[in-house]
Formats: sequence, structure tokens, C-alpha cells
Amino acid sequence: MPHPIMFGDDDMGLAEVREIALGFPEAFEKVSWGRPVFCAPKMFVVYGGSVKGPPEDDHVQYPHSVLVKVDDGDRAALEQDRRFFFPAYLGPFGWLGLDLTAATVDWREVAELADASFRLVAPKKLITQLDQRRPADVRVMIRSETP
Repeated sequence: MPHPIMFGDDDMGLAEVREIALGFPEAFEKVSWGRPVFCAPKMFVVYGGSVKGPPEDDHVQYPHSVLVKVDDGDRAALEQDRRFFFPAYLGPFGWLGLDLTAATVDWREVAELADASFRLVAPKKLITQLDQRRPADVRVMIRSETP
């Protein structure tokens, strides 16, 4: 049985996450587990996530969030930030989630998190392509100060 679709194209922040993630070399989008997943060729960003609740409860959903793989050196600092959560299933593999509804979104921060995640999973040739871009092209520029 396929997973139900758990997002809509007009979901808060999805257009911005798409613009950022699809700006990386050879990045593409697919739907896995009912959510948009961005890969190059391995996944480096997921839109939407959840946290396992107590045994008697189901998962707590974070439908407007972005999941990224994080470096062990950055993990402790990010875990201290209340906007971040330990996502079900991916958390044990080095991933954290950023709740986009917890505060005003800093899209440059999201781009930096996506960049770091990409660098942890992408093949060396794609990282080289990323590094060879002009500095202004390294990160997708989001329409600044979008409310």
C-alpha cells in the first residue's frame, strides 16, 4: 500500500525549500513516504517530518518543516535550539528537523543547512561542481524578506 500524500504544493515554505534544494547540482525531487524528498542522487533535504510520541500515542507531525543531515560537530548546538527536533526514522542516521512554524524563517539559514546536508551525502564530483560556481550562484537566492 503506498504512503498517503502528506503535503500540498501550496504548503507554507515548500516553494522556498524547492527553490533552494533544486538549485544544487543534479538535484531532483521525488515523493517518498508521502513527502517531497530532494536528492542528488542521495537524499539531502526532506520537506515535512514527525517525531515519535509516547508509546500510547502516534507520531507528532511537523508538516511544515525541513529535515537535513547534520555534521556531528554542529549537532549539539542545533539541538539546543527549540526550533529543531529529532525526526522519527531519520534522526538516528544523523538528521535533524527544523520546524518552519516555530519562528520567522531565515531562508539563508535554511540554504546553509541544505548546503551542509548536500555536502555530507553528495558525490565528490557534485561538491566540486558546487564549489566551482560563482559565489552568488552557490546558494539559490530566495526572494528576500518574504513574509
